[in-house]
Formats: sequence, structure tokens, C-alpha cells
Amino acid sequence: MNNPNTSFTTLANSVPVKFPTHYTLSGQDGSIEIPYLPMGECSTSIVRELERQMGGAPEPGMRSNFIFCMACHLRHVCDDNAEWIAAIMPTYGQEHDKWLGDIRQACNRNQKPEMSRIMHKTLEACKMDMLVEMGAQECSMPPAMPKRLPPLIKLLTSRTPDIYKPAVAHAVFPALASYLWRTRFRYVDNTLHEATLMNMLMAPTGAGKSCISEPINRILKNMRERDRENLRREREWKQLVQAKGANKDKPQRPEGLVIQEIDPDMTNAAFVQRLADAEERFLYTKMNEIDQFDALKTSSRSKAQFQIMCLAFDHGNTYGQTRVGCGSVSERVSIRFNWNASTTIQKGRKYFNQVLTDGPVSRINFCTIPEREIGADMPVFGTYDAEFDEQLRPYIERLEKARGLVTCPKAEALSKRLIEGCADFAVLSGSRSYENLSFRANVIAYLKAMVLYIAGGEKWDKTLEEFITWSLHYDLWCKMNFFANDMDKAEIAMRRQGHRGPQNMLDLLPDEFTREEVHLLRQSQGITTGSTSKMLSNWKHRGYITLFSNSLPGSGEEVYRKTGLYLKR
Repeated sequence: MNNPNTSFTTLANSVPVKFPTHYTLSGQDGSIEIPYLPMGECSTSIVRELERQMGGAPEPGMRSNFIFCMACHLRHVCDDNAEWIAAIMPTYGQEHDKWLGDIRQACNRNQKPEMSRIMHKTLEACKMDMLVEMGAQECSMPPAMPKRLPPLIKLLTSRTPDIYKPAVAHAVFPALASYLWRTRFRYVDNTLHEATLMNMLMAPTGAGKSCISEPINRILKNMRERDRENLRREREWKQLVQAKGANKDKPQRPEGLVIQEIDPDMTNAAFVQRLADAEERFLYTKMNEIDQFDALKTSSRSKAQFQIMCLAFDHGNTYGQTRVGCGSVSERVSIRFNWNASTTIQKGRKYFNQVLTDGPVSRINFCTIPEREIGADMPVFGTYDAEFDEQLRPYIERLEKARGLVTCPKAEALSKRLIEGCADFAVLSGSRSYENLSFRANVIAYLKAMVLYIAGGEKWDKTLEEFITWSLHYDLWCKMNFFANDMDKAEIAMRRQGHRGPQNMLDLLPDEFTREEVHLLRQSQGITTGSTSKMLSNWKHRGYITLFSNSLPGSGEEVYRKTGLYLKR
């Protein structure tokens, strides 16, 4: 059945029918069928993962001990059946009779019924890998937008073709929220937040990502008029400074230079200066490509742009720089920064790939545009005119006038229900990524609710509740669809990196073992310092093992057994 060159693939094709091909792993979140060997497109398998957990395929001279130990672990999932184990275990180049003898010796050895820790780790790792390979999403389209919308969202999407409405409905919030000044909200966990909202539109090339531009332009009309006056004052001051040359009698930077909309390619120093000038107002920018954010990097290896994303989200965080030169910017101020960005799905995934476990993705609100069917009619936009601006004006005015701590019991109640719903789904799906992403996605949904609540004259109705619920699920769909697989893989990689250091030698041994088996294991791990006797003595001293028998029948070797104290760790 086996030969020195046996691969997992050939083994999988030769497993006798009488033996199951999958092991059923049951848990609180349901059960999953894990193959003993790689099958079809699935590269995950119990034998492959167990081999990795044991340090990889053995070197010549170490094969017998490795095969014996692997068989001891496989007994837990192969019903103590040597023939079954032989059907799935590679020979690792060992001579056939010797290989089979090692397997049978392992199965004849007394062994506790409790599954070994290393087999527990193997099954859990297989489960994670399988969830990744199966993909994080079962649905191919995001949830449908409610037909009834809050008045402000209805207005902002009224000139937008249906295919673009969901993207616009999400993208307008950073600009709207930037009008709020010294306005705070208390989330259900009792933490304070301001209306920090960052939106990322990821869609295929040619999908029509510019659809968000004109609604945002209309929202920003008042802000741009104020900025224009202060930009003129700043420009005149700079001209005076330049005219003075080296003269020490230079005019001081004017006060009140609040300029909220910043250039996408602004340097880090200029960004800090704008924050210092803002008088606690939000800065805002719209980027046509997400990599324009890189202008904020302080060096080629800097991750300042991602740091800014994370710091901005939580209330009270500061950001700045310190420079020695008199003409340099030296400021440290609270960071308030809302933004929109667009990119293709491929570029977006690549851009955030390096920081998937660091938090930026969870703090950003995502949206997308589905691909149009081939041959579909061209979407036609409505006209943004004076009537549109006049209808929008009272909403902007209400946002500008808001101050202090704003509360809304119905928004808080909705948040609690949404949190519970996300927790239930995370348990049912067994998705750690969904759970982690949902925490801040719920905060984002709450902040959107408060923006609409204030803009609408502090009124709450069913359309607002339905929209926020949809917005949350849509955001999570995008995040899971774009990033969940990569996040799961990153988590697995981090977990596996933890195994690269010194391994738990005792975990690699069966529950009952001899001194010689410990010696061979030390050799296979390249351990040349210390002694086998000393290692055994330390294990006994700590209560991890006990002398089970003075001799193994037919060998004259002492037999050791792992204690209950160790097995329960």
C-alpha cells in the first residue's frame, strides 16, 4: 500500500472504503467534517497538520520514533485501529515492515482515552484552515437597500441611478459628520465618541466610482465657502513672510485659519498644522485613490497613514510632531479627521493586507458597486440644481448648530439589539473575523444614526432604524467579502509563528513513553545540550510525569506516564 515516496495525494486515492475519510469535529458552533488526507481542492487534512505540529517530516534516523509518536496521536481519531492508521500515514521513507511494526507497537501500547493536547491543536488548526478554504461568504450580493429611506438619505440619493444608491448612501456620511463641532455621543459601552466616519468605496474598474462625487460636493458647499476665505488670508500671510526675506520682523501666523477640507496629497507636517488650526473642527478630504493616503507617511517604511486612521476613530487621541527648527511645525493636537476614498477591489485588498490584524479595516465603513450586466443600459444621473441645494440646506444647518453631548435612547436601544444580533450570528457561523469586525461596525452604525438624528431635527422614525440596520449589515458584508479570508489566513500565520520557537517536547510524546523515545525525540529536534535524564528529572519534579513501570515487557526500559496535572493544563 505504501512506498518510500508515497505522497498525501496517492494515499488519499488508496484509503480503503471500509474506513471513514473524514473526522467529525463537534462543538458549540456546530460540527465540521475534517478529511484525514488532502482531498480534491482541499489541502487541509489531519495527517498533514499533525505532521506540521510535530515539527515536520522526520530526518533519516528519526523516522521510527516519529512514526510511533504520530500513530499514538492518530489513535484518538482512528479508533485505536492500526490498519486504519496505516491507511492514512505516509511511510516517510521507512522500510514497509518496520513502518507497520511501529504503528502496531503504538496501538498495542496502553494509552489514556483522553485525546492528546497536540491532537486537539491539530483538529482546531484544521477547522480554521477549512473555514478559510471554504470562504467567508455564502452570498454573492450585498443586502438589498430598504425601499423606504430617512428623508436626508432619500434626498442625497434622489439624483442617483439605482445601481449606485447604496454606495452613495454610505459615502455621504464623512462629509455630513464633518459639520459637527464639539458634539459628542455616549455609546452603549459608556465610551465617548465624536462623529468620526471614514468611508472606503471598493469596486471593479469602470464600475462608476465617481457616482459619490456630486452628492459630496453639494454637502461641502458651505464648508468650502468658509475655507475659501481662510485660504485667501493664509495666502496673503505667506506672501508677506516671503517678502520679508531674512528679516526677523516677520508677521505671525493669523489666528482663526480654520481650513477643514485638505488636499489629498498633503504632507504630514501640513496635516498637523491644519489640525492645530482647526479649533477642534473635523478635517475632511476625498481621495480618488486610497494610495494618496501615503502622502502622510513620514518615511518610506512609515505606517503613519494607518496610525492616523486608528487614532482618529477613538475620542481624545492626539497626534503631532516635534521639530527643532523655528520654521518647522511642532504641534500635538487632538485628531479629528473624516475622509472618503475609492479604489478597485484588488488594490484595496493589497493596500490593507499589511495591517489586517492592526485595526484600520474595522474602523472604516466600506461600500461597493456591483458589476453591471453586459449590455445593460447606461445609468442616467439626475440634475443637481438650486432646488436640491435648498432642500439640503436645513439638514446642514442643524448639523452646524449641534453642540455638547447628544443622546437618543432609541438609537441606543437599536445598538444593543444590533450588537446582540451580531453576537448570535458570530456564534452560529463560528466566524472569529465576523465577531471582531462587528464590534466597531456597530459603533460606526451608531454614529451614522446620530448624524441622521441631529440632521433630521432630533426625530426618530422607522425608516431611520431600518436604514441603520441595513447599513450595518451592508458594511459587514463588504468587510467579510473583501478581507475575511485574508484576515483568517493572517491569524493562522500568527498562530503558526508561535510554534516556530522551542516546542513542547512532552506534547510530542505519547501519554506513556520510554527514556529511549525521549532521547530519540531530542535528537530529532536537534537538542544537543543537557541530558535526557535531566529533562526527565525536571518533568518529574514539576509533576508532569510519573514513573509508571520499572520496565517495559521485553525491553528492560523504564516507562513514564503523563500525569493528570499535565494533561489538564
